[in-house]
Amino acid sequence: MGSNRREFLRWLAAGGTGVALAGLLPGTAAAETGAIVVLAHVTLIDGTGSAPRRDVTVVLVGDRIAWVGSGPVPETPGARVIDGRGKYLIPGLWDMHTHGADLEEIVPPLHLAHGVTGVREMWGYAENRATKGKIDRGELLGPRVVLASGIVDGPVTLLAPPVLQVSTEAEARAVVRAEKAAGAELVKIYSYLAPDVVRAVADETRAQGLRFSGHWPYKLSHLEVSDLGQHSLEHFFGVSIHCSSRRDEILARLDSTPYDPAAPRDFFNLARRLEFESVGTYDRRVARAYFERLRCNGTWHSPTLTINRVVTQPAETHQRDPRLKYVPADVRESWAKGIERFAPKTPADIALQERYYQETLRLVGVAHEAGVGLIGGTDCLNPYTFPGSGLHEELAFLVEAGLSPVRALKTVTADAARFLGRETTSGTVAVGKEADLVLLDANPAADIRNVAKIDTVITRGRVLDKAERRRMLDAVEAAANRTVPPASARTRSLARTGCCC
Repeated sequence: MGSNRREFLRWLAAGGTGVALAGLLPGTAAAETGAIVVLAHVTLIDGTGSAPRRDVTVVLVGDRIAWVGSGPVPETPGARVIDGRGKYLIPGLWDMHTHGADLEEIVPPLHLAHGVTGVREMWGYAENRATKGKIDRGELLGPRVVLASGIVDGPVTLLAPPVLQVSTEAEARAVVRAEKAAGAELVKIYSYLAPDVVRAVADETRAQGLRFSGHWPYKLSHLEVSDLGQHSLEHFFGVSIHCSSRRDEILARLDSTPYDPAAPRDFFNLARRLEFESVGTYDRRVARAYFERLRCNGTWHSPTLTINRVVTQPAETHQRDPRLKYVPADVRESWAKGIERFAPKTPADIALQERYYQETLRLVGVAHEAGVGLIGGTDCLNPYTFPGSGLHEELAFLVEAGLSPVRALKTVTADAARFLGRETTSGTVAVGKEADLVLLDANPAADIRNVAKIDTVITRGRVLDKAERRRMLDAVEAAANRTVPPASARTRSLARTGCCC
């Protein structure tokens, strides 16, 4: 069998993949030990935005893609062959705005079971740094994790600990350095930072070789933070204002209104009300100039339509969702209470927020047409925003906003990888890239909802078939329904107080 394996690897190299397979050629450790998986005769949707390709075979060796082609593949003893006829292969999905990785028996397996093989965890703290370490060392089965810093906000904040509150430029620079030393791969800023502090964060992240992303800091415009280098704006907060004929008037009002330490949510509520009101004052010229500035600066939008849809609907809308069986009881209770802060209650408020949400969808489509980068994320662990399956909803919302199904998939595959600087290793189905894949029973290019019809998930070359995924989901349900379910105090605090709304 060893001889046949070496011959098989030589065949792969002879097929023109020798450079990418430098670590898999005969005589290397990966070649001797990596499992061989053959996904035969699939229809391939490779993540690049290209049309589906029929009758493609993909070969994996260990945790890498070793061959992609349409010809016959030699039989190899010990290889696992998966018949892909009638099935559709896509890259593993990236949820680009998540929380709660340290709820280890709940969140990581829910992501993987639903084809999410990578996440951008947007609130870094000690517990989820530890979880990332376990996943990276192979001690815990979970998605790849790109970890943000702790959330950096001003002395007035909407958040509970472990938020990092800074008042001065010196404090901001010190926090950036400390978070990089702790392992942060980006810095996340929040809403109530002062302009000079935002500028210090921008300058220090650049000096430290990091990027910064996060909320719209209300005392600066989107255009100003984009000019400073903000890599992504989360949740589409403020976009309707920045596309409004009343933009300057509204921004001036926000700038002149102080944050109240005794009632910190009052400012957030004011900003939201002004957003709702701005919907009727859309100005095409203003919008065109706004989106062009972001495009030129390389500032992306992460619309998180999943959480935006939840918080603009009446509170009772999601309280019978069957997926709640995968959520611990105290988190369910906190969701039921937390949604009351945001959900519209009167018929007039319901109509107002529905109009705002529909305008948000339209503006996502405008941003896409203008060439602004979009990345799909859910803000999971906020109320009724579920790990894993929530990304399927996000994709459907992006299609509703005007993206084609293939283009929507690109926001959570190739575009996500490009945003993260991982395009050489992730995001598309190509030789040499990470073996993170999802095999579907139906065509997502015909109907994006088919992304939920999963046959097999492959993460780091490990095959999770239907039976294994069923066992994972059963284990999550059991963990969620224990008398004292496992979770860190910080994750539960996040679920109670919310992060991003």
